[in-house]
Amino acid sequence: MQIKTVGVLGCGLMGSGIAQVCAASGYRTVVREVDDTALQKGLGWIKKFLDAGVTRGKVTPEARDKTLGNLSGTTTFDALEDCDLVIEAIVENLDAKRSAYAALENVVGDRTIFMSNTSSLCVTELAASTKRPDRFGGLHFFNPVPIMKLVEVIRALTTSDETYRTAFAFAQSVGKEPITAPDRPGFIVNRLLMPYLLDAIRCYENGLGTLEDLDKAMTLGCGHPMGPFTLLDFVGLDTSYYIANIMFEEFREPMYAPPPLLKRMVLAGRLGRKSGQGFYKY
Repeated sequence: MQIKTVGVLGCGLMGSGIAQVCAASGYRTVVREVDDTALQKGLGWIKKFLDAGVTRGKVTPEARDKTLGNLSGTTTFDALEDCDLVIEAIVENLDAKRSAYAALENVVGDRTIFMSNTSSLCVTELAASTKRPDRFGGLHFFNPVPIMKLVEVIRALTTSDETYRTAFAFAQSVGKEPITAPDRPGFIVNRLLMPYLLDAIRCYENGLGTLEDLDKAMTLGCGHPMGPFTLLDFVGLDTSYYIANIMFEEFREPMYAPPPLLKRMVLAGRLGRKSGQGFYKY
């Protein structure tokens, strides 16, 4: 299936990044938000990112203008009518996603493919809530989307061969390196990453070292670009807590259980960079 027009549901941190890379790759891209305030904020992030790229010499003015020219924003579902592919990047809430899919199916054609950027929910369950379970799958991008090269392509039990091949080829066409991930909580990356981050919190709770020393141990000792606590603050402690809970509910293994400190920090509103304080202050 040939993709010409891409819709993106959500213009937050992930949605705006996905919309940007789609538009930069030559796709006519329509991004939808719930209200104009959220939409303009997300579009502003895209323009700011591109302008910064021009200033640093990483993006040509022509490429910036081409990307912005391929991009449009909307607060309605009707504007997504002609999309060949729609990537959903809204809040990680099953009911919210189901409502969005229902509204979307009222306006798009039968051939339109739906992809979710979910990082934790069951893709087969999401697909089952639509009228097109064979034309549904997962495309899990990573933050910041314009920079991170990986995309996990998740195949639901109902995803057709054509849909899977189209999604994989699409990820390549927007300059990403796709891998095939199973439809299990955490997919591949978070399945490996979350136990490491959660265990780092347990080590800190048990007095293994200071935050700075534990982070330095992993950056200088193992070559990681970020230590676990810097990464937790970057991802968001609430996001990490949410993913850990879903994985623990699925597997019931201690390594996925959120440590008490993580729960208390989330309850205290110390969510990381986005709240100004997590394990570190910003």
